[in-house]
Amino acid sequence: MSGPAPARGLLASLRQFVGTLLDIAQVRLELLGTEIELEKRRLFDGLLWAGMAVLLLGLGLVLLCGFVILLLWDGYRLAAVGTLAVLFLGAGVLSMQSARRRMRNSSGMFTASLSELQRDRAGLVPTVDHE
Repeated sequence: MSGPAPARGLLASLRQFVGTLLDIAQVRLELLGTEIELEKRRLFDGLLWAGMAVLLLGLGLVLLCGFVILLLWDGYRLAAVGTLAVLFLGAGVLSMQSARRRMRNSSGMFTASLSELQRDRAGLVPTVDHE
């Protein structure tokens, strides 16, 4: 009479285990989706603000160049234009190098998901007590 009881207990335990695994997977996928959404919004906001900054800085630089050239119109207009051109080209090269350096360095996307998976893995590893 006691034969069928462990089978039902084993099946119930197995179902509970599979259910727990599915719950963990669902939570991890939801966390991953949330991180993707946050990263997408952060990138969009960054690009929007960068575009506005480039537009405003470009307008400001054009006005500044015009001011310097008009200020030095009488005797040094060619020197002023040449100096400003060299300064802008140098700043452009430095900006391009900085952009390349930033693109090569990854920011560690999905760090929260990875840390949760490491915690899960650590929880599954049996601890051995040597006392």
